[in-house]
Parts: sequence; structure tokens; C-alpha cells
Amino acid sequence: MNQIKTALWRKGIVLSATFLLSLLISISCKKKENLLGQNSIDQNELLGSEGIDTFSLQTFSYFDDSVISDNAAFGILGSYNDPVFGTYSSEIFTQILLSGSNPNFGDLNNIVIDSMVLGLVYNGFYGDAGNQNIEVYEMGEELFIDSTYYSFETKLDANTTNLILGSNTFNFDMDNITVIGVDTVNTQLRIPLDTNLARTFMTEANAATGTFADDASFTNYFKGLHIVTNNGVQASGTGGAFYFKLTDPLSKMTIYYRDLGVAKTFDFIMNTNAADFNRVVLDNTMTSIETVLNDTVSGQVEFYTQSFGSRAVVRFDGINNIPKSAVIHKATLELPISFQSSSPYSPGFSLSVATTLEEGTTQLFGVNTAANYSDFSKSFTMDLRAYVQAIVNEDIKHIGLVLSPILHSTSAERIIFNGTSSTNKKKPKLSILYTEF
Repeated sequence: MNQIKTALWRKGIVLSATFLLSLLISISCKKKENLLGQNSIDQNELLGSEGIDTFSLQTFSYFDDSVISDNAAFGILGSYNDPVFGTYSSEIFTQILLSGSNPNFGDLNNIVIDSMVLGLVYNGFYGDAGNQNIEVYEMGEELFIDSTYYSFETKLDANTTNLILGSNTFNFDMDNITVIGVDTVNTQLRIPLDTNLARTFMTEANAATGTFADDASFTNYFKGLHIVTNNGVQASGTGGAFYFKLTDPLSKMTIYYRDLGVAKTFDFIMNTNAADFNRVVLDNTMTSIETVLNDTVSGQVEFYTQSFGSRAVVRFDGINNIPKSAVIHKATLELPISFQSSSPYSPGFSLSVATTLEEGTTQLFGVNTAANYSDFSKSFTMDLRAYVQAIVNEDIKHIGLVLSPILHSTSAERIIFNGTSSTNKKKPKLSILYTEF
């Protein structure tokens, strides 16, 4: 099951927010109307026009190994074993900051530390709920809020000590009820940590060495947390990745203690000033997607896109058959997918649609169109009228459309598209209706 409550970024994704496709179209006289892919539009729309269907679609995938993953909308934690894509796992590296500078904990001989808990507020998930094994380590390398971090990066741990107190097995389930004290709060993953670390923090703060004077001093002293799942080999079709809103006020590490019997707390927070990034490891070895990534011809049967990994490409060379004097009235691309409603690996709700401006370049520019999924038709459909018109006008080159999950850099989604040679009934189709002057 796939659930996402928000789709906000705290830092830009690789696609630009807009694309250069604003067009003014005026029609003064009509010579004739033509249709590419004529069988897909009602014949009443043709008005006696001449139809042609000479173009072909090329579909394939390529691997994007440079996905920026720092300060994203969600911290992603968890792993799953996809029967088509192989394994996916994500871990979180994050700073923790002070809720107040220079705390004075008083006489530590009078203090009893009850617990220290890392709370992470759920914001969605992909795959299945259930038990996963978590480990938490102190980071050994500092992060910086103004630095760029990629999903393939990692940071060294300060040591091999797992900070979790008690069992490492936790139930990931957004339907659980979280109660803190007497208050029912937004559902969280609550991870108890070793209270010896809490005692170390208190001792350091009382020593007045300056490490608790401000966030910069503290993150130099304590670099942050590395949160990872260690699930071993998972059965095919099991597991999931969970999205946590690290900037939620309730996502924090809290020391619960008593000073001469009086209950008190001290928080370490993860707000927008805290640097963080997701490390994502994909293993497509011995899968169908590996074959397509290594051989573009194979993408004519099925082609794929996966967050943090492969992007899908669609090219339609026959677009050059449209006269340069044409005005495009309608251009619709339909991309059927392979998906059973019972599968936990849903295709998400939308695609990002982009293109490059020159052959061989990697920079992507967003095409300003919606590409929404219909579970009824099991397909994504998008309006490409402005994009096709720009190609006909020779304002841009048709290098191909690059398709990715809308949350390519901050989710665990993946999609299987039917290719033009698919054995499935529905195949990708581009329909264009235009007037030639």
C-alpha cells in the first residue's frame, strides 16, 4: 500500500519548476485536419480529415546515479524485496540540534534518568507494514546545511555501538496509536536509546565547555544520528519503506528524567536548520530491469522507473511527419502499466515529466503537464499539446520524454510500463490532432 500525506520539498529537486513551453496559438484559417494515432480519437473529431499513423514509439530506461537526497521532505527508513526490481533499502543521516542553549541540569547526583527516546513522526509508507530491525549509531562525520549530499553517499559512524536500548525489532505501522504521557499524538515510531548517552550529555552540559552554547558547537561535539534497518535477506514481496517528517515538532530525541522527584524533559530537535540526507541502496542484480538498463531494445516489452534509480524514456520519432505549418489541437500520451491492485507496490499518483534540450546532456527540464494515474484504466495519461507544438515550431528538439515517480528523490515508488511489444492488451499510444495551414 502506498500512502503519502504531503509532497513538499525543503530543497529543490533536480527538475526545474517550470519549462519553456508557453505558446500563443492563433488560428486564422483551416486547410485540413490530420490525426496521428487515428484510432484513439472519436471519428467525429476528424471533420473529414486525412489521418496518418507512421510514427513509432521507442521506450527504454536508464539509471540515474546522481540523485540529490539532502533535506528532503521525508526521512526514509526501511527495506523491501521487490519481485521485479530487486531490493530497496534506505537509511537516514541527520543532525540533532538543541532545544535550548546552555541547559543547566543541576546536581546530577539528584537526577534519575528514566529514558531517552527518539520519536519519528510518520508521514507515509510504501510497501507493507510489519516488523523491521533498526540500528542507531552516533555519526562520526559532521553534516552541513549548505552542502549537497547524494543518495549514494554515506558517512562513517563514530563507533560500532548500537545506541538502541533493548530489542532492535520494531513494528512499523502508521495505524498504531501513540500516547505520550496522557496525550494521544500523531503516530510515531518510538525508539528507546541507551540512557548512558543521556547521562553523557548532561555531564558535558554541566561542565560548561561551550559544547552546548549553540547548535554549531553542539553538532561539532555530537555529529548526529545514523538510523538504519538491518533486516538481512527478506522474502520476495515483503517489507516496506517508511516516510518520516523529521521537521515535525514531535520528531525529536527526548531525555525523560526526575530531579529530586520532579519529572522533567530536555529535547534535541530536527528542524529546518538540521542537515540530513537519505542514503538509498538499490540492487537490481538478476532482475528484468537490469536487462533493460543494459539493453535499450528490451524496453520495447517493458520499461521501468524507480525512485532514486531508473528513469523511463519515451521517444516518438514520427513526430517529424507533422508539417511545420501545423497547429496542434490535441496531443495525448497514454502509458499503460503492469499492476495488480492487490500488490503492495503501487505506481503512485503522478509522474514527473521532463526532457533534455540537447542529445547527450543529463540536465532535465520539467515539461509543464500533469501525468496522473487512473486505477480504472491502469494507465498514466498526459497532455503534450504544448510540448509537441514547440517541437513542430522547432523551438526545442525532441530528445525524448523522461518519466519518473513524482517523488523521485524522496520516496520508494516504482512503476512498470507496458512497452510497444508488450504481451499485455494495452500498449503505449500517442494521439495527435492538428490543423495544417
